[in-house]
Amino acid sequence: MKLIFRLLAVALVTVLVFIVAGVVATWAPDQSVESLSAQWALPPSQFVVVNGLSVHLRDEGPRNDPLPLILLHGTSASLHTWDGWVEGLHGKRRVIRFDLPAFGLTGPTADNDYSIAAYVRWVGAVADTLGVETFALAGNSLGGEIAWATAAALPQRVRKLILVDSGGYAFKPREVPIGFRIARVPGLRRLAELVLPRGVVEKSMRSVYGDPDKVTPALVDRYYALTLRAGNRKALGYRVDQLMQTDFVKSRAIIQSLKLPVLVLWGGRDRLIPPENGVMFSKDIVGAQHIEFEDLGHVPQEEDPFRTLKPVIQFLNQP
Repeated sequence: MKLIFRLLAVALVTVLVFIVAGVVATWAPDQSVESLSAQWALPPSQFVVVNGLSVHLRDEGPRNDPLPLILLHGTSASLHTWDGWVEGLHGKRRVIRFDLPAFGLTGPTADNDYSIAAYVRWVGAVADTLGVETFALAGNSLGGEIAWATAAALPQRVRKLILVDSGGYAFKPREVPIGFRIARVPGLRRLAELVLPRGVVEKSMRSVYGDPDKVTPALVDRYYALTLRAGNRKALGYRVDQLMQTDFVKSRAIIQSLKLPVLVLWGGRDRLIPPENGVMFSKDIVGAQHIEFEDLGHVPQEEDPFRTLKPVIQFLNQP
């Protein structure tokens, strides 16, 4: 009997050693904006104070553009997700993109309000700060939901709308990124504020690409680093909680009320928000154009910026 207890004690100690070693190996405390900016806020990045918050943004292109384009990223992403589009529009359009509150280098707000209504106010406030009265608006995923809600709230200012795998309707995902699943569980997300295996970020990224092999180490490095921005992981928990309160009936009524030129882009291999939702947008918004890229996933603008930008340029050039 003593031998059995001794063996159990050894086994328990061994398990604890492995647990402690795992925690130590994946220990990832918050990083300051200053330490991250050296790599992720290079020119033309700037930090602009909007409503008391230092917002990381990039404002590029000709200032005489009659219709600047504002780009809104999705959950846990950053303004960098639009790098390919911005490169393709270089010198042709004024393009404004910024890290939404709770994400990227902008980070959390004091009130932790990450509702769609709050984000709509942020879009208007950023445009006001930059002196932009009217603009075209594009958004991916969460950014798409913010985009159509902004178009509804500011119809005199938003002249064209581009929705890329946008939120807005109820949906049944085929696969939820592991990072999002962790954020749904209070105990796990508290642990995730201190421990973050790089593999979790990589697996999450691979799940939102149509071709997971396109997820490069450099891409994972960026998402991983910006997730560590002080306060972002805790803010994601607040955002997930507020997402659960969405009234999809009310959302659909707002979508159906939109009366402006709309382009809907979707990845046919989107396993998070299924392509059927893109079809719903095109049916609910009168005159909306709809293009599906059958081989791309949830972030098609990032996975294949060259191909996805082509219809955007045509759309923006239409009178």
